[in-house]
Amino acid sequence: MDFGSIFGNTAAYIFSPVTIAYALAATGLAVHFGYAGLLNFGMAAFMAVGAYGYSITVLTFGAPWWIGMLVGLIGGAVLALLLGIPTLRLRADYLAIATIAAAEVVRLLFLTRLFEDVTGAAGGRTGYHASFRDANPFPEGMYGFGPWTYNATELWNRVFGLILLVIAILLVWALMRSPWGRVLKGIREDEDAVRSLGKNVFAYKMQSLVIGGVIGAAGGIIFVLPSAVVPGSYSTSLTFFLWTVLLLGGAATVLGPTLGAVLFWVLFAFLGNLLPQMASAGFLPMSASQAEIVRWILAGVALMLIVIYRPQGILGDKREMTFVK
Repeated sequence: MDFGSIFGNTAAYIFSPVTIAYALAATGLAVHFGYAGLLNFGMAAFMAVGAYGYSITVLTFGAPWWIGMLVGLIGGAVLALLLGIPTLRLRADYLAIATIAAAEVVRLLFLTRLFEDVTGAAGGRTGYHASFRDANPFPEGMYGFGPWTYNATELWNRVFGLILLVIAILLVWALMRSPWGRVLKGIREDEDAVRSLGKNVFAYKMQSLVIGGVIGAAGGIIFVLPSAVVPGSYSTSLTFFLWTVLLLGGAATVLGPTLGAVLFWVLFAFLGNLLPQMASAGFLPMSASQAEIVRWILAGVALMLIVIYRPQGILGDKREMTFVK
């Protein structure tokens, strides 16, 4: 087996756009669930709205990249309002049902041929990279070393994603240390007690849903910067992975989603490279394609084990937050 290739391909995911995008989306999910107690099972919809808002604005209207990104972020806020207004006054499970349905509705809207001229239907959208790449501050050339060697465009994608991730982390850190954040945590623990103190629980929930949705939309934009927007990327498995990332790092932590994203993709990439080679070498009684599927099974098993044995995540405090109360 080629262990050099296995470890090289695995290490590349430490600093990859997909890892950064997952860290951003999981940070938004932490605002929803970890701090406000909102069961959002449709973060894929926020990522899709951010990605399509960005690409459609650039391709259809010829707007510069930063306008497209602003439209994508606003789209995440609007989606949060549409979901929150009818559901946040009800029990948490209604929001969970609404977000699951919304994620599928959004995906199918982008998939249908009715709006093919705008969304690209099943083929998605591409070719929206020019204005963003024109803003690249890095001269042409190769940067880095080993598995972290990038050309100017690849480096710009990663650096810009890291900038957005740092901004999101600092924003969440500042908000959760503020009086607003303390009220939000109180709502998570006992919203009736907070309501009895005269606080507008609905307003706080809505604000958290919007903030987390905007961060999730930012993750969707970073997710598609290197390649294309494809509706098939926003299936329920994306939300499933984001919950795995969140619970792995710690739902009620600022840095937990980032740590969870790095660990998840490093392990996922490692198994994706190791298992097929083990099967090809005869160490596993299956074909390489079958071994590729095994890592999906292991991801599901890992999520169950996290919920059972470490519900607060790696960085979480069990006294403050667990998945099962």
